[in-house]
Amino acid sequence: MGSLCSRQRHYNQADSEENAQTAEIERRIEQETKAEKHIQKLLLLGAGDSGKSTIFKQIKLLFQSGFDEAELKGYIPVIHANVYQTIKILHDGAKELAQTEEDSLKYVISDENKENGEKLAEIGARFDYPCLTKELAQDIEALWRDNAIQETYSRGNELQVPDCTQYLMENLQRLSDTNYVPTKEDVLYARVRTTGVVEIQFSPVGQKKRSGEVYRLFDVGGQRNERRKWIHLFEGVTAVIFCVAISEYDRTLFEDDNKNRMVETKELFEWVLKQPCFEKTAFMLFLNKFDLFEKKVLQVPLNVCEWYKDYQPVSTGKQEIEHAYEFVKKKFEELYFQSTAPNCVDRVFKIYRTTALDQKLIKKTFKLVDETLRRRNLFEAGLL
Repeated sequence: MGSLCSRQRHYNQADSEENAQTAEIERRIEQETKAEKHIQKLLLLGAGDSGKSTIFKQIKLLFQSGFDEAELKGYIPVIHANVYQTIKILHDGAKELAQTEEDSLKYVISDENKENGEKLAEIGARFDYPCLTKELAQDIEALWRDNAIQETYSRGNELQVPDCTQYLMENLQRLSDTNYVPTKEDVLYARVRTTGVVEIQFSPVGQKKRSGEVYRLFDVGGQRNERRKWIHLFEGVTAVIFCVAISEYDRTLFEDDNKNRMVETKELFEWVLKQPCFEKTAFMLFLNKFDLFEKKVLQVPLNVCEWYKDYQPVSTGKQEIEHAYEFVKKKFEELYFQSTAPNCVDRVFKIYRTTALDQKLIKKTFKLVDETLRRRNLFEAGLL
C-alpha cells in the first residue's frame, strides 16, 4: 500500500512538472507570437547590382553589432576572388577590343605584360582561387598599369567591369598582406551575388530604445533566375524598399548583353508595383549609387538610354548633375503613378537619394524610413 502511494506521489509530481513545462512552452510561444506581431517586414528588391546587398551589410554595421573578426576573415577569399575576377575581365576585354576595334593598337597589351596577363587570366578562370600573395599582387599591379588595360577600363560599361575595380586595384598591397584582416570598408566593397534569401532584424533608433520599431529586412537575389524566389515573401510586407542603380543607364545586364540595365529596372519596378498583395504596402524607392551617377553624367549623356531619350542637358557641373537627377526621379515618379491602381493611390510612396557605401547617409535614410512608417502606423490607428 505504501509503495502504491509512493508511486502515485511520483506520478503526480511528474505530471506536475510536465504540466509546468507545457505551460512554460505555451507562455513562450504566446510571447513570441505577440512579439512577431510587432515586427514589421521590409522587403529589399531591385535588379542585380543595384546595391541591395551593400545596404543590407550597412544595416548590420549600423544597427547591429557589425562583423566580428571571424566574419571579417570569412570575407578574405571573397575579396581575393573579386581581385582575380576583375583583372581577368579587363585582360579578356583588352584582347577582344584589340581584335574588333578600328583603333585596335591601343588595346594591345605590352609584350612585358602579355605572359603575366595570360597567367592571371588563367587564375581568374578557376573555381578555386589561390590566396593573394605579394608576388601575385605585384603582377596584377603591373598589368593594371598597362596602357591597354587602362584604355579597356575606360570602356568598363561595355564589359561588366565591377564598380569596385578602382578600390581593389588601389589596395592590392594591403589586401595581399600575410596578416590581412578585411576592414568594414573592404566588406562593403566585396561582391557576392545574393542567392536565396537572407534576413536581418534591427531597430533604426538602437536596440536599447523601446520606442523604436523593430524591422525584419529580407534581401533576395536580383538576377533574373533568382526572382522566382521573391513571390513567397510578398505576403504581410510593411514596406518594399526598391533599389535602383541610377549610374547604370549606359550598361547592359550581367545575364543579357542586349538588355539595358535601366530599362530592365523600369520593367521590374512596374511589375512589382502591380502585384495585388502590395495594394496597401508602402514603397520606398532608393535611387542608389548617386556617387557614381554624378561622376558619369557629365561624361555620358543620359539619353544614351532608350528610356531617357527625351533628356536634354541644360547646363554643366553641379547644375547639370542636379538637373539629370531630377529628370531620373521624375521618370520613376511618373512610372509609379502610371502603374498604381486607383485604389492604391493613398499608399505611402517616398523617394530617397542614396549611396550604399556612405554609412552616414544610409543611417539617416533608414531613420527617415522608420519615421515615415511609424507615422503611417499612428495614422492607421487613428492617433494622428
